Amino acid sequence: MPRYKVIFDTDPGVDDAMALRFLTRRPEFDLLAITTVHGNLDVDTVTRNALWLADWMGLAAPVARGAATPLDRPAGLGAPHVHGANGIGDLTLPQSMARASDPRPAWQVIVDLVRAHPGEVTLIAVGPLTNLALALRHDPAIAGLVAGVSIMGGAFGTRGHAGNMTPVAEANILADPEAADAVLTAAWPVTLLGLDVTQQVVMDAAYLDRLGAQGGTDGTFLRAVSRFYQDFHERTRGLAGIFAHDSLAVINVIAPELFTRRRGPVRVVCGGIADGQTIQKPEGALCPPSPAWDPYPSQSVAVDVDTAAVLALYADTFLAS
Repeated sequence: MPRYKVIFDTDPGVDDAMALRFLTRRPEFDLLAITTVHGNLDVDTVTRNALWLADWMGLAAPVARGAATPLDRPAGLGAPHVHGANGIGDLTLPQSMARASDPRPAWQVIVDLVRAHPGEVTLIAVGPLTNLALALRHDPAIAGLVAGVSIMGGAFGTRGHAGNMTPVAEANILADPEAADAVLTAAWPVTLLGLDVTQQVVMDAAYLDRLGAQGGTDGTFLRAVSRFYQDFHERTRGLAGIFAHDSLAVINVIAPELFTRRRGPVRVVCGGIADGQTIQKPEGALCPPSPAWDPYPSQSVAVDVDTAAVLALYADTFLAS
């Protein structure tokens, strides 16, 4: 079985927590670090959440506090209405953490680990991309040293999945469009798992109930943490379940065959009414040459997904043992 050395860059977050538990249950992964970033809530809160999750899951990997604000704009307000006031579905957390964060900033941890394991580290990013952009800013050469970058973010309009914050912008990208554009135009291999596929994968109430009833301690946690998130989806969309979102960036690393991809440079709109929009120029597109697109590397955008297989892979990870 192949082993994937990974750094999990996150702003936990209910779906972040569910993705992290899936990652740490899979024998294919060697988790090198968890790095936190502003997004679902402020960076202090999400770092506390990451420390608690790492302690509760018994993880040896360090947790490093990351960027508190986007590269070039103020921090957003977060999404307590989506993930709960504490970001973890309003589960009760201890007053004090059993472990401390790594003294290095997240970008430094990313650089250090990529340098220590050239060609071996995959970055899994499920929040705003500020930490990855800062790592590139401080050491651009790491782009040539990573094995891959798997990102949950963006929306390209496939099957009507065009945006969840504005008509065109997805939350992780809109939280720091300048960072996203820097990351997506860098010369490292990126796969973008956007709303085009994450909103095709719905964990419905019966699925979540089954995890809770048959998945042991982990299943109990997954069901408990998802209840607030499910309530949000029911109130706003009439959806009796939740979108899998962040877990797809993890699944992409070990089961890429479950996704259909489209290749081509990807840019992010920075400013204006389309702020945060992700746009791809597909390879072979009949467009005139343009300096806005042609100098940049082709990246992979997931445009379809084997929903049943993804749901089975996630559930079997907790129910098979």
